[in-house]
Amino acid sequence: MQVFIERPQYLKTLLSWQGKADTIKIITGVRRCGKSSMFKIFQKHLLSNGTAPSQIQAINFEDADFSDLLDWKKLHDYLKSRLVKGKMNYVLLDEVQNVPDFERAVNSLRLRDNVDLYLTGSNSRILSGELATLLSGRYVTIQMFTLSFKEYISAYPFANMAKNDIFHDYLHNSGFPYAVQMTAAKNPLFIGDARWDTEQIRLFLKGLFDTIVLKDIVERKNVKDVSRLQRIIKFMFDNIGSETSVRNIKNMLEAEGLKIDVATIENYLDGLLDAFVMHRASRYDIKGKQHLKTNAKYYLADIGLRYFLLGREGDVGHILENVVYLELLRRGYEVSIGKINDSEVDFVAAKNGSVEYYQVAQELSDKATFGRELKALDAISDHNPKFLLTMDKFFKEEHKGIKVLNALDWLEN
Repeated sequence: MQVFIERPQYLKTLLSWQGKADTIKIITGVRRCGKSSMFKIFQKHLLSNGTAPSQIQAINFEDADFSDLLDWKKLHDYLKSRLVKGKMNYVLLDEVQNVPDFERAVNSLRLRDNVDLYLTGSNSRILSGELATLLSGRYVTIQMFTLSFKEYISAYPFANMAKNDIFHDYLHNSGFPYAVQMTAAKNPLFIGDARWDTEQIRLFLKGLFDTIVLKDIVERKNVKDVSRLQRIIKFMFDNIGSETSVRNIKNMLEAEGLKIDVATIENYLDGLLDAFVMHRASRYDIKGKQHLKTNAKYYLADIGLRYFLLGREGDVGHILENVVYLELLRRGYEVSIGKINDSEVDFVAAKNGSVEYYQVAQELSDKATFGRELKALDAISDHNPKFLLTMDKFFKEEHKGIKVLNALDWLEN
């Protein structure tokens, strides 16, 4: 029996759009973050609230059973022939970007009053090209992530463990729902008789990584030299939270005797971003109130992939920073890197016209470290909320209006 980890945040969002047939709902996110399971959870909700099975058409285009529907016209005719007249029909198309010209089928179905459309995609191609042109203003995107630390704890079978130990497992085993289920399967009360270990989680992450590289990047970006792509990926995974430019990468490769042009590097980086494996945070001048074009930072979709690929811990401060960045995205913020005078604010988080500032520090072991972390926040003259997140149980809870919070408490809030 398959057990799904409930994702109430995403279900709530889907339900808020249910029945609004004039708007297509598109769920995006890295592979295996839970999009297909979310569709199954949504179907379960529909069925338990009076929707007949005949009113739901769900297709996963990575399932060979539906290979005949990879032609957009056949897909359109197949779905059209199964619509129930006089009732709302829910059409859920998973990994729909695998259907060439799928936009034509989707746009035609959208024109019908009784069709409520939901799509998922593991590549940003689903949001580009003809779809954006045909459906301008007629779709909403829901970005899905791997499990938050709060979700991870809710699914974790050993709740009596210290929170720091669970956080360690969260980073190393990953927040991908299937990996969590494998961890939880050690407890027979949770998921049955299966017994899993970290080696099987590693094999799962390897298969996931290989699929992302080969299918979402190599195939779509027409990569000729996979070894150089993999070297760039290792560099990017190893430098999360650091200023990174195409020039940095080119210099690194050339120092290793590898020749590569700027356009190729940019193509590879676009592949990582398109597959939602990495996210790019631009810099923002807090005083000038404008985004800057240089010195962006990149963050990884899940730290477990980093541990799998590099096999070591690395800069724990940047790892914590990565976790906080993803959590801010989950909470609906647009996130930038702040610049104030000669200092940097880790994150400027904007939502619904309001702004919050975040500084992240692994440790605040002495007054000098504490003062250095507060310097940038102190320099901001506006009255927007300011937070310093740390793994330390620091003795101060507030400093000149800056709230000092334990990072794990904040993540679990």
